[in-house]
Amino acid sequence: MAVLSFVEVADGKIKKASVEAAYYGSKVAEGLGTDSLALVLGTISADELATLGQVGIKKVLHANDARFNNFDSKLYTKAIAEAANNAGANVVVLSFSNNGKLLAPRLSVRLKAGYVPGAVELPAFNGNAAVVKKNVFSGKASAQYQVSTEKKVISVNPNSLSPVRNTNTAAVEAFTATVTDADITTTVKSVDKITGTIPLSEAEIVVSAGRGLKGPENWGMIEELAREMGAATACSRPVADVDWRPHHEHVGQTGLTIRPNLYIAIGISGAIQHLAGVNGSKVIVVINTDAEAPFFKAADYGIVGDAFQVVPKLIEEYKKFKAAH
Repeated sequence: MAVLSFVEVADGKIKKASVEAAYYGSKVAEGLGTDSLALVLGTISADELATLGQVGIKKVLHANDARFNNFDSKLYTKAIAEAANNAGANVVVLSFSNNGKLLAPRLSVRLKAGYVPGAVELPAFNGNAAVVKKNVFSGKASAQYQVSTEKKVISVNPNSLSPVRNTNTAAVEAFTATVTDADITTTVKSVDKITGTIPLSEAEIVVSAGRGLKGPENWGMIEELAREMGAATACSRPVADVDWRPHHEHVGQTGLTIRPNLYIAIGISGAIQHLAGVNGSKVIVVINTDAEAPFFKAADYGIVGDAFQVVPKLIEEYKKFKAAH
């Protein structure tokens, strides 16, 4: 028996959320007294793969096949299932990322495994059964799910666990998936990548704004605050709908779900649809002129004030802080 963690890569680097999933998988393996393995598909250096040993992975299976460089859920599912079967893995762990949301249900069917999406804590095992905690009702509550199937698929909510690193390196072993070109269902014509910004899914700090900014011409101070803090920028749905900001920045129930360490919401009322996408953040700071804005009920810190006065002062003070440190 083994625990297999599927690790996603982008631009030759392991994604932050997948490092967390690998750590989760290694802790599950530790609790079960079994081997912790990881699977990586596509082009990436052996040195980068070996760093997974720092979060408890003993061996990395690497399918160095260019056909995996573009995501294809059917192709990936077949390869992951084959690796899991070959390794005798009874638990497969993925990140609850956009790709993971596509892969995990397919894997569950192919492996005849029970599936829990969006786990927020390590599972508790009682014999063959695993009890997994996840958030429900848009994060308003949590529930315990018991999975009694022999094989289990668990996807992990990003930023649920903070990996504890060591100095170990993982052994890297070549893995050849028995896939053919006929398994490829997606043809990539071109890829347009956003450069110079931190991807929202990877960001530790997010600075977000809403209609309280009054127009796209006022976003300069939001971008400046984000640059100073090394943060990603985000927005509410109404802002994206009127094209003040690009849709890839939209966070909420109908946009991206993020769990940064710090989420700063500026001029956002905090409707339940928006909260559903950000209420997993470790710390939430709200800046709004309306003291009755719903977001203040979910905030760890709040400032009742005009963003056009508060944000420039925040930028000024943060610059002073950086200069002193």
